[in-house]
Amino acid sequence: MTGKVFLIGAGPGDPELLTLKAARLLGEATCVVYDRLVSAEIVAMAASDARMIFVGKMPKCHPVTQDRINEILAEQAAAGHRVVRLKGGDPLIFGRGSEEAAYLAMRGIEVEYVPGITSAQGAASVSGVPLTHRGLATAVQYVTGHRQSDKVLDLDWKRLADPDTTLVVYMGVANIGQIAMGLMTEGLQGSTPVMAISRATTPQERRMVSTLAGIAADTRDAGLEPPTLFVIGRVVSLYPAQAAEMQEVAANG
Repeated sequence: MTGKVFLIGAGPGDPELLTLKAARLLGEATCVVYDRLVSAEIVAMAASDARMIFVGKMPKCHPVTQDRINEILAEQAAAGHRVVRLKGGDPLIFGRGSEEAAYLAMRGIEVEYVPGITSAQGAASVSGVPLTHRGLATAVQYVTGHRQSDKVLDLDWKRLADPDTTLVVYMGVANIGQIAMGLMTEGLQGSTPVMAISRATTPQERRMVSTLAGIAADTRDAGLEPPTLFVIGRVVSLYPAQAAEMQEVAANG
């Protein structure tokens, strides 16, 4: 009998931010296919006899391709497994969950989504920087700072360069200089505050506050690496450390 695949968001890293439904399904799974950004504490919540399959990727290093991940999910479900596909954040926000679901649906395999707290929400909650705030931001936009196969980052800079909108950039470390230049070229002030936060909600979390004009150099000097999220906009002026001085803040103080 064909099994079922649950596409589950593991959240930004803190195991206490996992939803109750996700935790229950993880404990009931007979097979768990998980990404690099899923914390070890969450992986450990799987049943002791579950089959564990790691399919993590790193920038420019994909030992298990997306096509192969799709095949693994289908193979495990076809073998009758109750499969949990664990993804960092939410499976429907830059998580490729819909691609996997479409592949499985074409093969008659039942799929269910379980949402997770996004990296943006996690970063906002731990830093105290809201994504929207009356008088500072009336909207928020999520964009990817990376294109498949390192293609040109052809974002709609004019639309994104809105001072009344908070811009959240996922996967943008390598291209943050290009992103900042594109926004400034379309009129967003170089003095616009930017927060970079790496591994939000985990013990390895690091934060840095800069400006749009300075974020590329500051990110490089701080040695920030993926996964790092960038929050661009006036809401960053509410960051508690901003009133004192723009500086890097390590999670351990």
